[in-house]
Order: sequence, then C-alpha cells, then structure tokens
Amino acid sequence: MANGSCEKKRDWVLAALRAYEARLTRFAGRLLNDDEAARDVVQHVFLKLCDQQPELLQDRLPQWLFTACRHRAIDLLRSRTRTAPLDEPCAGRELDPAIAAEKQEAYHRINRLVEQLAPTQREAVLLWSEGFAYKQIARITDRTEGSIRLAVHRGLKQLRSDPSIRQLLGITTKEGEEKGEKEEKGKKKEIAGSTDSSPRRTLPSE
Repeated sequence: MANGSCEKKRDWVLAALRAYEARLTRFAGRLLNDDEAARDVVQHVFLKLCDQQPELLQDRLPQWLFTACRHRAIDLLRSRTRTAPLDEPCAGRELDPAIAAEKQEAYHRINRLVEQLAPTQREAVLLWSEGFAYKQIARITDRTEGSIRLAVHRGLKQLRSDPSIRQLLGITTKEGEEKGEKEEKGKKKEIAGSTDSSPRRTLPSE
C-alpha cells in the first residue's frame, strides 16, 4: 500500500515537472535576469512539491507552483549584491538568418522594456502572459484583483507606448492614440464593475 502511494506521488510530481518546468523557469528567469538562478529556483520548488499532498492541492497546483517560485525568486533578489545580465534566448530549430535576427532583436527589445516596468507591473504582466487569470494572479501575489487589473493594463499600455514596440507591431501614432483612448475608456468600466477574470495572453499587445 505504501509503495503504491509513493509511486502515485512520484508520477504526480513528474507530471507536474513536465507540465510546468518550462513556464516556471521562464517566469523566474524574467524576475531574476539569470537563467541559471532560475533553474535553481525551479528545482527548489519541485523539491518542496515532493512534501505536498496531491489531494490537498488538486486544481490549485499551478497557483501553488508559481507562488512558491515567486517567493523563492524574491528571496534571491533580496540577498543579491549585484544583478546578472540577461541571458540569450534558448536556441530552437534553425530559422532563416534574417528571421532569426529579427526575432532575437524583438526578444531583447521586449524584455528590456519589461524590465523597466515598475516591479508590481512587471510581475503582474509576466504572470498574465503565462496565462493566469486576474484572480489567480491576485492570489499568487497576495494583492487585490482590482490592483492586478490596473497593473496589467498600465504595464501593457506602457509597453505599447514605446516607439520601437509600436514599429514592431506596425502601429501608427494615430492608430495607437485612438486604440489607447478606447482601451482607457473600456478599462475604466472593467475595473469599476467587470467580473471577467480571463485575460488575453498576447505580449506586449492585447
């Protein structure tokens, strides 16, 4: 009986590792600007997961993993005396050199801009881009849902206001202003009374 229970728990942890390791590593890497430290953080998270009971987490597993990852990353940030440079994006399948260069440039440009966001906005935008709903992000960060909605909105608005991002997205100044005005009106209504907690996932444009 005990062996069967251990086997089930092992399978549960391995399934979680396969499903969330890459997302957690990306999230921690963007918080820390250090891929190696991010991998250490994720390893720590899954070691902690081994001490948890599957039946107690159930559908809260993603929220628990990202909360534990965030806490560990914050602990490392507080103990740091210097910040490591951003690593290169992981190499994937071979692309046309021109396309690869364009993608790499966009990657660095977006990440530099995300790093310049206020810490609360950066964290909210990163979790939002990982597919979490506002309510889930609020629980992970121990903040209110309304403050998360506002942080994501302001963070994305700041990203889209950057000229290089506007050029990347093919947005003209006039189009951007009109879109910004419409979104501002819509967001005020949403923050005031909307209960929809399913955000869209495109970064940096909605």
